[in-house]
Amino acid sequence: MHRMRSANTPSLAVKAGEGSLSPAATRISAFLGDWALALPLILVAGTVLLIPCFAMVLSSFSAADGSLTLKNWIDTFSSKSAVSAITGSLLLGFTVATIAAAVGIPLSLIIARMPGFGRSLNMGILNVASHFGGIGLGFGFIAALGTYGMVTLSLNALGIPFVPPKQNSFWGLVLAYEYSNIPLFVILTLPAVAALKTEWWEAAQTASASRAQFWRHIGLPILGPFFIGSWLLIFTWAVGLYGLPVALNGSAPGSFRLITLEMAKSLTGSFFGKNYMPVYAVVLMLSAGLTLGCYQFILRRGTRWLS
Repeated sequence: MHRMRSANTPSLAVKAGEGSLSPAATRISAFLGDWALALPLILVAGTVLLIPCFAMVLSSFSAADGSLTLKNWIDTFSSKSAVSAITGSLLLGFTVATIAAAVGIPLSLIIARMPGFGRSLNMGILNVASHFGGIGLGFGFIAALGTYGMVTLSLNALGIPFVPPKQNSFWGLVLAYEYSNIPLFVILTLPAVAALKTEWWEAAQTASASRAQFWRHIGLPILGPFFIGSWLLIFTWAVGLYGLPVALNGSAPGSFRLITLEMAKSLTGSFFGKNYMPVYAVVLMLSAGLTLGCYQFILRRGTRWLS
């Protein structure tokens, strides 16, 4: 009996200890137990993301003497070059995302219905293309479609008067952006397209529905949110690209104005427009936050049909 009592004593002490904790302390201990492994990552993310974002927002509203002011924002949106850079970035993102959707939607529908080997092969090619960007892609564009690029010289040798778009022009940037954004759009939409069941099309055929009626009443309502969500992601990605436009444009005169290019000019030592830098960064953050919020909202509506 004495041994049994001594054996039960620790469990009774633990129960007494647990009972002595308040509900708030119990919730805190449970929260720390669930998130203990993620806390280092959260601290790193807060250090390298949240603190710089907060500092950039504060800097966009700060004057040279440290006082709060709206002068930076007023000067930015009063400058023709700054407004041209902002509108140029938004226009480029819209064009790139729209072309990627126009080409990527048919491709995703085709690849989703391929047999196993063909689908795996195409997915491998798309993955490689979607991860190729930055300065490397800029060099590849110049080597292939520059004035003395391989494709340009080959077509001219065949007697075809091919004149490629200038690398620092709007359509030159669009062409370079699409190399990785079309494969990325296909990768983003392919899981949803593959989840579109063939039984639904067979049931529509049984009800004497045409293919157009099937896509109007079943296919597009189900896949539409995923297509729109992927369009938003491509738009956000294109607006914020830095390495590729800098590689293609640099500080060349007459280049198409973009937010990231204006920021690059300030970072490379030009003090002209240095007060615009925080405003540009906040505009990019607002654009990304708004589009990603819309993406999450649209994606929740789309997953209801596939759950």
